[in-house]
Amino acid sequence: YGKNTIKFLRLHKDGKKHSVKEVEVCTHLRLTSAHEYLEGNNSSVIPTDTIKNIVLVLAKKNGIRTLEQFAIDICKHFMTTFCQVAYVKSYVQEVPWQRLHENGIPHIHAFMCVPDGIRFCEAEQCRNGPLVLSAGIKDLKLMKTTQSGFEGFYKNEHTTLPDRNDRILCGEFLCKWSYGECKDFDFDCVWNRVRGCIIEAFSGPPDCGEYSPSYQKTVNSIQMLVLSKVPQVQVIETVLNNIFYNVLDMKNLGLTNDKEVLIPVETPYGFCACTLGRK
Repeated sequence: YGKNTIKFLRLHKDGKKHSVKEVEVCTHLRLTSAHEYLEGNNSSVIPTDTIKNIVLVLAKKNGIRTLEQFAIDICKHFMTTFCQVAYVKSYVQEVPWQRLHENGIPHIHAFMCVPDGIRFCEAEQCRNGPLVLSAGIKDLKLMKTTQSGFEGFYKNEHTTLPDRNDRILCGEFLCKWSYGECKDFDFDCVWNRVRGCIIEAFSGPPDCGEYSPSYQKTVNSIQMLVLSKVPQVQVIETVLNNIFYNVLDMKNLGLTNDKEVLIPVETPYGFCACTLGRK
């Protein structure tokens, strides 16, 4: 049991310069007994309102240096404070506020919400076991308008999809990676490097791109690049929800179908998923 969707903004003031972290926290516990379920005995139950208050107090006392460190702080607090807690998991995700710049000068207290992927992390620990940490990015939408195709797939009497060697590749990504046992990493740096690998593998070189024969191959290319460039990552899970665009037939309007006006296909979504790890 636990408390979901604990939302708050942590404001840090350094003189006139302000910094913000707006987060959503979910904290789940498992106790050493099940008396509350079996007997209605609540003597060991930590109220979910108390769980919420603990999270807020930790944010006040410790600040949020990184999402990962805050998730670790939550796990450690429950493990060291409550002997009846057998397992704790803390999930933290961040609202993507970015500092405003004017003519290249960073503003001291103004920010803009930029939805270019949501950062999250998760820490979990069993009593007498290691603290295991993972991080990720979700709701990251990427598109390239060419250098993508899908050909040579299995066909039978139900197949209506034609082979295509030039299409828009667009998708919404969820990538989650594991650090294994927690170590003292520069979590901000690692997260930015992984995000950079995702974008690099998806798009290819800026002057020419790179051909993608399938969504699946793109997912694998992303994971291989992350594992080759970011040694802290042990396992990476990637889910790609496909976003399709159909060419609008403009013959009835006396115009040619030059693939310059396309309509997004709202549903159904296709998706592919893969988990890749080191030996």
